[in-house]
Amino acid sequence: MEYILMLIACVFVNNIILSQFLGICPFLGVSNKLGTALGMGVAVIFVMTLATLVTSLIHVYVLVPMGLEFLQTIAFILIIAALVQMVEIILKKSSPSLYQALGIFLPLITTNCAVLGVAIGVTQKFDITAGSYILDSVIYTVCSAIGFAVAICIFAGLREQLELVKVPKAMKGVPIALITAGILAMAFMGFANLVPAK
Repeated sequence: MEYILMLIACVFVNNIILSQFLGICPFLGVSNKLGTALGMGVAVIFVMTLATLVTSLIHVYVLVPMGLEFLQTIAFILIIAALVQMVEIILKKSSPSLYQALGIFLPLITTNCAVLGVAIGVTQKFDITAGSYILDSVIYTVCSAIGFAVAICIFAGLREQLELVKVPKAMKGVPIALITAGILAMAFMGFANLVPAK
């Protein structure tokens, strides 16, 4: 039941885009078409989960024992960048079709602040002395990444519909996208009482 509540909280209540404002660049930049938004969402789920797993292990077994927690942000940025490059190389060699499907989304994820934000947030949210720290952090990350994918896909669908309606000339493009994002964020605020506060 705890993990179901975590999923609901990460997807609807504390969505990393609409509530925490992480990953706004791809949210606005890659959400013109539903297909590209879905591709970005899948790539973020994969990379964010893998990155948080690796950064959590590095945090628990390297940074904390050596007293180097102050290097956390720099270490996580380097780990995420290296991890994305390794995944890109491995996919290019082993699965060219999947590599082509992900296309430009993998390099974009390197600079996606949502990946770094969730990796750092996990270290602050969960107690590293708990036996289930790694499991909890991975489940939380998967739920947050699903929330990212849900938000960007809904927003892409709304933007595709906006192309079919008559919008005043001054509001076309980014202005109407920002207004739509704000209304979507307010709609997600309606889920606030779905999960009990801790």
